[in-house]
Amino acid sequence: MRKIKCIGILTSGGDAPGMNAAIRAVTRSGICNGFKIKGIYKGYEGLINDEVRTFTTENVSNIIQTGGTILRTARSKEFMTLSGRKKAYETLVKESIDALVVIGGNGSLTGAKDFAEEYDFPCIGLPGTIDNDLYGTDNTIGYDTTLNTITQCIDKIRDTATSHERIFFVEVMGRDAGFLAQNSAIAAGAEAAIIPEDSTGSDQLIEFMERGIRKSKKSCIVIVSESPKCGALYYANRVNQEYPEFDVRVSILGHLQRGGSPTARDRILASEVGYGAIQALVQGQRNVMVGVRNNEIVYVPFVDAIGKRKNIDKQLIKVLDELSI
Repeated sequence: MRKIKCIGILTSGGDAPGMNAAIRAVTRSGICNGFKIKGIYKGYEGLINDEVRTFTTENVSNIIQTGGTILRTARSKEFMTLSGRKKAYETLVKESIDALVVIGGNGSLTGAKDFAEEYDFPCIGLPGTIDNDLYGTDNTIGYDTTLNTITQCIDKIRDTATSHERIFFVEVMGRDAGFLAQNSAIAAGAEAAIIPEDSTGSDQLIEFMERGIRKSKKSCIVIVSESPKCGALYYANRVNQEYPEFDVRVSILGHLQRGGSPTARDRILASEVGYGAIQALVQGQRNVMVGVRNNEIVYVPFVDAIGKRKNIDKQLIKVLDELSI
């Protein structure tokens, strides 16, 4: 096995608050352990196009508190092809990079897994996604900040919902995972959350309407996980048609959820896993995602991190149901 002297680091996919804290941790911990660090700009696309620069501790000064990613990020269709990954490998050889740290979500770590297998190249993944949907870690980088952002937005929406006696359907990110919707609903005192994990065949909208709003409330907040078929607009249109006596509005929070200064929790998590990435390479580990579970750093094989489903705590559904009456 080739001795690792130089480590490349990139951010890929959607940005998440705390990515800069992770970049800082990998860079400083790597230098502290005798490695040379190179930053790769614009994700896998930048790796293909050789947008690489040597990093020192000064490059990551004063970034722990900033949102976004100083390395920029992009989704690369070319990296999904064999020819694209071959170009990426040629860049790594040219830049004398011996190992790669990838900060991103499911798609980013899938790319790292495929690349590692094809070229027998050491790759370490850090869980950077606001969705909190990666298996093996209690939380992902950016999730806590986004949860706080959503909660603050819902607090403001409730003011106008109450003033005008309206039902607001608030759509949040999360794709196939309802962590953001369920937990922000509890944190903001919303009346319901419509999430993929609670789709047991029953009609969640009818259950909600019959349980709460039809009986005693004239204004309320319903949090909905984004979906191309059954998002907030879908449910709002149904209420307009099936319960025309109610005044309904929709608020799609969109990309404002990704921005902002990371919370202390996200900065600490990013720092821990960034440090853990260097320790993994020192120990000779490869092709794992670094997570934190039960307050301990853990190393999760890529195949588990991206292949196993992370289940939401169903007890939270009961908590919201009882507290929203």
